Amino acid sequence: MGSKRLKIVNQTILENDIIIIGAGPAGLACSIYLARSGYLPIVLTGDAPGGQLIKTDIIENYPGFREISGCDLMMKMMSQAEGLGSEFIYEIVDSISKIAGNFNLKLTSGATLISKAILIATGATHKKIGCPGEDDFTNKGVSWCATCDGPLLKENKTVAVVGGGNTAVMEALFLSKFAAKVFLIHRRSSLRADKIMQDKLFSNDKIEVIWNSEVSEICGNQILEAIHLKSTIDNSERTLKIDGLFVAIGTVPASSFIQNLVEMDDNGYIKATDTLTSCDGVFAAGDVVSGSLKQAIFAAGSGALAARRIEEYLWMR
Repeated sequence: MGSKRLKIVNQTILENDIIIIGAGPAGLACSIYLARSGYLPIVLTGDAPGGQLIKTDIIENYPGFREISGCDLMMKMMSQAEGLGSEFIYEIVDSISKIAGNFNLKLTSGATLISKAILIATGATHKKIGCPGEDDFTNKGVSWCATCDGPLLKENKTVAVVGGGNTAVMEALFLSKFAAKVFLIHRRSSLRADKIMQDKLFSNDKIEVIWNSEVSEICGNQILEAIHLKSTIDNSERTLKIDGLFVAIGTVPASSFIQNLVEMDDNGYIKATDTLTSCDGVFAAGDVVSGSLKQAIFAAGSGALAARRIEEYLWMR
């Protein structure tokens, strides 16, 4: 079955059994499984086909690939989904409403899609520091995933983690397995992480905490070489030479367009059990779900589970 990429113009109205919002690992895995079951899901890619993974340089922990770039992995998944009959629309959802048992999706282009079931797989974006050099050195020493990029480090490397919560502490502890030295940079004088996590951190000889400091600039030539730190107490500055910087200051879920339809946690992540949300007919998978592990394989697995749950839902209609 050939691939299909639908074109949308203003006021277009399309109807389909299932619409998947998001084209990252979760959305694409769901579309592959549904297409193999005889459905022709529509996949709304938004403005980032392939999701956040498209920006990841090298992946070493996705089963079946000893090493693959995030871009290549997502392109393979998209090609497979299209080859099976999934239909792609390169549009963004503005709002969703439930009318007479079906879902009306308003796109920013003005078009309307009508569906019996929808999967929310829009993921989440990492919060950025917002300092000069951050964008320039992304994937050139600056990373948001220690699990993805930490094992690439050599034993003699020095790295830094920015953050003060559980994620930042876990990143620092994980990186200490590979790097010779790990700095944890926090803008306050105490961490937010759980006590048990802090105890592990403070007992690790490889890790040093730099308190009351913020990264003010990221520097280097072709790759990251150093960062400038600014004191949150007296505004004094210092330079720290490092080989890698891992930012762990939180994530932002892409869920604003569906806030009044499903139950969410305090941070805007969708609450879902086995991909089922509080709204009948709405399913959620991947990083947009509360408690997600923020890993590609977990997202893909939850997408496959969503496909099964969607099939069950459609059978009962």
